Amino acid sequence: MTKTPWLKAMHRNWDLYMLVFPVVLYFIVFHYIPMYGVQIAFKDFIATKGIAGSPWVGFKHFARFFDSYYAWRLIRNTLGLSLYQLAVTFPVPIILALLINEIRNRRFRRILQTVTYAPHFLSTVVLVGLILTFLSPKNGMINLIIAAFGGEPIYFMTEEGWFKTIYVLSDVWQNTGWASIIYLAALAGIDPQLYEAAVMDGAGRLKRMIHITIPCLMPTATILLILNFGHVMSVGFEKVYLMQNNLNLETSEVISTYVYKNGLVGAQYSFTAAIGLFNSAVNFAMLLIVNGISKRVSQTSLW
Repeated sequence: MTKTPWLKAMHRNWDLYMLVFPVVLYFIVFHYIPMYGVQIAFKDFIATKGIAGSPWVGFKHFARFFDSYYAWRLIRNTLGLSLYQLAVTFPVPIILALLINEIRNRRFRRILQTVTYAPHFLSTVVLVGLILTFLSPKNGMINLIIAAFGGEPIYFMTEEGWFKTIYVLSDVWQNTGWASIIYLAALAGIDPQLYEAAVMDGAGRLKRMIHITIPCLMPTATILLILNFGHVMSVGFEKVYLMQNNLNLETSEVISTYVYKNGLVGAQYSFTAAIGLFNSAVNFAMLLIVNGISKRVSQTSLW
């Protein structure tokens, strides 16, 4: 009995398939199988009856969410924080990668990379602890500097207007170096002959960066931008939750923290499942839209 072409390919490259198998298994077990439980968003889930036995209520929980006074505040806060974060944190790693790429002293370059990578490995709890320490109105370094110049202490963590900025800038400090790695890898793949030809034509560093480096980097940047838009509604829960307090809740309450408080703590499983499903649907729609726009404009897309 002759083997089909795809079976022959699997037999020939069995080691590669074994390498990718754990990743595929992970996504099946932890991402696809749990999708069975999404149907509780359309039911009044009763634990004793299970998912299948719980009564079907259709879009009741979705209507309840959108009719509530806090729905649009949650959507506004989530989108506002996510887009603010994207606008600031997306270009900074590209700029850092371009700057590091121009450094010719290898020792200094390695030291700079290590220093910028290091904050990424801090846990969220430690990071928020540092934020609270540095921004303390009494003994925080930032307020001590403000006081030294004759200013009044600022209660950063209790003023609503500061929450998004603190969240985004701390994310820049923590993740910029790590995010620049993929851009440095893309820069390392640029053909050196392009630079040599540009030097022969009399192009300086700035012109080589503008006409060679940045255009070669754009496909990678475009793909990452599309992926970032794919989770524009998925603002990280841990950091937001740890930075929250009763005084900044008006701007700090996002969908993920609301789902935690009402779903896990308040046991409103069906209601919060509906909110989570809406969140995922928006992310998926944004991914399709941005991917389509990118494909039309730049011919670069995920598919």
